[in-house]
Amino acid sequence: MREDYEVIIGLEVHAELSTNTKIYCGCTTKFGADPNTHCCPICTGMPGVLPVLNEKVVEYAVKMGLATNCEIARFSKQDRKNYFYPDLPKAFQTSQYDLPLCEHGHLDFKVNGQDKTVGITRIHIEEDAGKLIHDAYTGDTLVDMNRCAVPLIEIVSEPDIRSADEAVTYMQTLKSILEYLEICDCKMQEGSLRCDVNLSVRKKGDTKFGTRTETKNLNSFRSIARAIEFETNRQIEELENGGTIYQETRRFDDARGIGYAMRSKEDAHDYRYFPEPDLAPIVLSEEYIANLKASLPELPHVRKQRYINDFSLSEYDAEQLTISKETANYFEKVNSICNNPKAVANWIMTDFTKLLNEAEITISESKITAENLAELILLIDKGTISSAIAKKVFKKMFETGKSAKQIVEEEGLVQVTDENEIKQIVLKIIDLNPQSVQDYKAGKDKAIGFLVGQIMRETKGKANPQIVNKLLLEILNK
Repeated sequence: MREDYEVIIGLEVHAELSTNTKIYCGCTTKFGADPNTHCCPICTGMPGVLPVLNEKVVEYAVKMGLATNCEIARFSKQDRKNYFYPDLPKAFQTSQYDLPLCEHGHLDFKVNGQDKTVGITRIHIEEDAGKLIHDAYTGDTLVDMNRCAVPLIEIVSEPDIRSADEAVTYMQTLKSILEYLEICDCKMQEGSLRCDVNLSVRKKGDTKFGTRTETKNLNSFRSIARAIEFETNRQIEELENGGTIYQETRRFDDARGIGYAMRSKEDAHDYRYFPEPDLAPIVLSEEYIANLKASLPELPHVRKQRYINDFSLSEYDAEQLTISKETANYFEKVNSICNNPKAVANWIMTDFTKLLNEAEITISESKITAENLAELILLIDKGTISSAIAKKVFKKMFETGKSAKQIVEEEGLVQVTDENEIKQIVLKIIDLNPQSVQDYKAGKDKAIGFLVGQIMRETKGKANPQIVNKLLLEILNK
């Protein structure tokens, strides 16, 4: 992005709530069923049906509002948002307009080491639409109503975001809170967490916002970052060439890395909002809100500070471990067994994360149980195996699901700690490498590293490195 321009970003985040049934009927919300098998006359908008609000939806929305420092409305209502699209069988979406459940919140986080606060305009409840399926072979478009009336919360930010990095970190922070509250499964690949990016650019120093575009339905952090970068550069280039930015809805093609216009962007009055006549207002008592506030779990930022205080972890390590509730729970379970928080953090954040990313699975889906990782760390702490051997054992654990002890015993990987045995190997390597000995005597310290490597190779990595270094220096210095 050109340094003389500033990008203004606001995100509209849609999170599908983890309720058992839909927002206005008893149909299941389970993902992945055959098309049009999880729907009924209510969620498909048949004439004469009446909706009944799922109380759990209100509870989950209020919890998210409390977790993001929002004011909770004691009185709110639902509205009809009117528009015509094939996957919206009622020809309106039941949402909230002027009286949402939650307003005026904020989210604090760090991005690139800097503190950042993004205001949250509102959090409201609404129903999801169905899904259009385009058949590339026949050219037909089919509609699946299973997703109709799956409950959503929409989290609307203020236009406080100024870069793709800030947008992604904001989304990651929201995702983390949703997971900790256990109100959304956050499976972005299934569309249960997605966002729309509202974006405009202006010359630095200008106070007036430019014309914004809205890029719809981004469901990965990578897509969000790339869509922002593409749209930012597109708008700047258009303005620099004397063109005009139009208020429009856009899509981002992740495979090709480009965005394209879909239609002109509507304003609120185009939706002809009016109060939903078939649903009563939502009235919340002070006691109800207080009880929900008291029931909130330990949130990510609180857990992060606890890890810094109780486990003496760095701020970076604590943040990486707590951004995912699943990872944080795993860390605590491992540490409760081996009581070595720094070692546990290192294993999770380096070798484990690398293998998980390569396999494209989560930590709970891996074959390495918390008990097995703790056992591996204890074997290192006791000197049974070296750190180098432990890395090989860990990879085998990941592939097979076997315990560390079992692999060490099966492959004879117990660390050699007998000084006499190691001394004989050290003498042998010294005899075989007279040039390296002369290099060391001449002050070339790198020769030590070569000799240690040869000794470890001779012992297949099983010699205790501390003993090797000690004996090697003693013999050379004589």
